[in-house]
Amino acid sequence: MSRPLRIGNASGFYGDRFSAVREMLDGGPLDVLTGDYLAELTMLILGRGKMRDPDAGYATTFLRQMEESLGLAADRGTKIVTNAGGLNPRGLAVKLRELAERLGIAVDVACVEGDDLLARADELGLADARYGRPLTANAYLGGWGIAECLRGGADVVVTGRVTDASLVAGPAAAHFGWARDDWDALAGATVAGHVLECGAQATGGNYAFFQEIYNVKAPGFPLAEVYADGSSVITKHEGTGGAVTVETVTAQLLYEIGAPDYAGPDVTTRFDTIELGRDGPDRVSISGVRGLPPPPSTKVCLNHLGGHRNEMTFVLTGLEIEAKAELVKARLEADLGDARPEKIEWTLIGRPAPDPATQGEATAVLRCAVLDSDPEKVGRAFSGAAVEMALAGYPGFTMTSPPGKGAPYGVYRAGFVPNEEIEHVAMLADGSRIPVPAVIAVPPGAEASRVQPPPREPLAGDASVTARVPLGRVAGARSGDKGGDANIGVWARGDAQWQWLEPFLTVERLRELMPETKAHTVTRHVLPNLRAVNFVIEGLLQEGVSASTRFDPQGKALGEWLRSRLVDVPEAVL
Repeated sequence: MSRPLRIGNASGFYGDRFSAVREMLDGGPLDVLTGDYLAELTMLILGRGKMRDPDAGYATTFLRQMEESLGLAADRGTKIVTNAGGLNPRGLAVKLRELAERLGIAVDVACVEGDDLLARADELGLADARYGRPLTANAYLGGWGIAECLRGGADVVVTGRVTDASLVAGPAAAHFGWARDDWDALAGATVAGHVLECGAQATGGNYAFFQEIYNVKAPGFPLAEVYADGSSVITKHEGTGGAVTVETVTAQLLYEIGAPDYAGPDVTTRFDTIELGRDGPDRVSISGVRGLPPPPSTKVCLNHLGGHRNEMTFVLTGLEIEAKAELVKARLEADLGDARPEKIEWTLIGRPAPDPATQGEATAVLRCAVLDSDPEKVGRAFSGAAVEMALAGYPGFTMTSPPGKGAPYGVYRAGFVPNEEIEHVAMLADGSRIPVPAVIAVPPGAEASRVQPPPREPLAGDASVTARVPLGRVAGARSGDKGGDANIGVWARGDAQWQWLEPFLTVERLRELMPETKAHTVTRHVLPNLRAVNFVIEGLLQEGVSASTRFDPQGKALGEWLRSRLVDVPEAVL
């Protein structure tokens, strides 16, 4: 038990690097290899696929990866744990058993079920007044079903919609024999799982200071050495690209989170208690994590078919860009007449350089996105009206998108059901079913373990002498989506920068720097242990990635926009 459990990751989303499974198995010893294939949008895509084929609904990429690597995993004694089962974990488990038999590989394949609540959507009050019954309704299960499968001898565990961090917490709980109320250990493993869940984002991928990372090779995928008390070390296989540093780990910890109390089905993890430290080259330790009992309700991912969408992009070049954009808007909306879609959103992107030396420098683009419940209004009626302007529009008229019929879109929202309504079940390879009991209530006095952050130190040096520079000179950021909400986590690079950043970057300041947030509720959470502040912007991404008409529908680039804004920074801090 003194030896850590080595858990790797080989997928952060459905479509991630196909070769990563083989790379992780070849790269060094692993006890467990995980793969995260699910997101809100992925569940929608799988749901639409299952409408066409009831036997579908899982990530077919994973099955192809196992055809290449299942034998290697078995030879190495590496357990495989993945949520690639999507909407049909039992179906994927059957396919994996057939694959193993065909290849002559002796492995036990188990699966976890109980997340799919679609058949009980009406009973559980999960229907929506506007969109009706959902297309998919999946509870975020925890890691205890995974743990039961592993304790039952499984070599491969396939789940549906579990929380991303459960892919790490479940194997750790099984290996170390944790109890259901080992809150601190579970919280520590949840943090490790949160770092691993997005693959190469923990090893320098999408990192704010990317030029500091050796980028000739693609970043390797991360692994966690998890200990019996829930502490861990984040690292990667030797010789792989990218880097594991305190800041790359910090960036991933801030990704797609809300309040410091990170609620999950197994434990509420106190992100304000995380302690990071350098443990050698490409090694970062995680310790001190405190946990509380989980909330009494379980989050449910709900996807509805919302209507149809389309978009057209106009290229604007040279002089009078704003006037050209206004001409397009006025002409197209007038030509649509009674066929005007329910929602039209225009976005002017870019600004030509003065005295441009290339045509690219002289160009901006105007994007028009439309939504409507009627597919005809966003189909040829819309795209055809845009194309008909080709010889009757602005000078230099050209477009980047051909006319098209548009496509359906989904609407994501979160639901909640009492924990006891979830029938969480581990399905072992021999067909036996092991129910996983729910946590019914939060024990009294759970808040007693809370600790107060240390007081902020005053800024050292003369703060009156400042330089106007991009915020990104002294702070990193990572942003993302939680349904229709966006989060932006901002961290300081050192203690002096933190002493300036924390009182400076308030909600009011964020609204000044990012005017698009002014119409939305913004909440700031302070994480002194990470030298970070996290902003949650409600509704900025509208009704989720599939329905959003923003050109950055998942909010991935919001942090980089914020870092590009000019602010007055004390020279002592710089």
